[in-house]
Amino acid sequence: MSQSAVLVRRSRPRQIVHRTRGRRHGPITRLMSPGDLGQILKPFVFLDLVDMGAETSFMGFGLHPHSGIATVTHILQGSVRYEDTTGARGILPEGGVEWFKAGHGAWHGGGPGESGRTRGFQLWLALPAEHELGAVESIYQAPDTLQREGPAIVLLGSYGDAKSALRAPSPVNYFSVRLKAGESWRYVPPANHTVAWAALSTGSVEIPDPIYAGELVAFAPSNQPIDFNASVDTEFVLGSAVPHPHELVLGYYSVHTSPQKLIEGERRIDEIRARLQKEGRV
Repeated sequence: MSQSAVLVRRSRPRQIVHRTRGRRHGPITRLMSPGDLGQILKPFVFLDLVDMGAETSFMGFGLHPHSGIATVTHILQGSVRYEDTTGARGILPEGGVEWFKAGHGAWHGGGPGESGRTRGFQLWLALPAEHELGAVESIYQAPDTLQREGPAIVLLGSYGDAKSALRAPSPVNYFSVRLKAGESWRYVPPANHTVAWAALSTGSVEIPDPIYAGELVAFAPSNQPIDFNASVDTEFVLGSAVPHPHELVLGYYSVHTSPQKLIEGERRIDEIRARLQKEGRV
């Protein structure tokens, strides 16, 4: 094969292999679930796009359980209130991040914060076997504590000189990116990050195929760079990772690597439920 042929092959853009607008339920659009794209994009197994207007009657989610996963909530506009069974309670402001590593089992909840429109994403990560029944961890990050590389805010992992303070349990990058109309940005993933996807909250980009607000796209497995070219002002989240090597064993709010681990996580969840019922909180 000639050198020129190799160069042409390497210059081909990263291909989109799946595209979805998800399923909308009121102000929440479920773009990825463990039973659909989560099987392909694991350790990324769940993604909600939340868009609540000032007139929305949605009151939020009461306390509900998880085990075997970590959730990452990033607020693009507005604010949300939160509470969890570690004792944390408060308001997550615009630009803030909630990291909730449920591990062996925990409960959390939340809803709209101050009045006005609220937009953001909530992501679930399947935990590796050595972490799925580990200790619970909840961390709430203010916007000014997050590091940025160019247009990308690093929510998990690292890029260039920017690094997240959160300790991801497996090799994962997760960014929040804003591009103005006419701007371009190239993401060069680590060599072993063959899983990659992007989801737009506003605007549109070309890569070179267009992606529009409200869409999630999954890229073909490879470590090729991804070029984003904004047609208009655009916000999106981007994830890349080393593939999760385990089958997904699913509970209603939980994801584990084996049926036995799921049983252990749900046992812990039930213990906490009994306590919360005695306290009149569920």
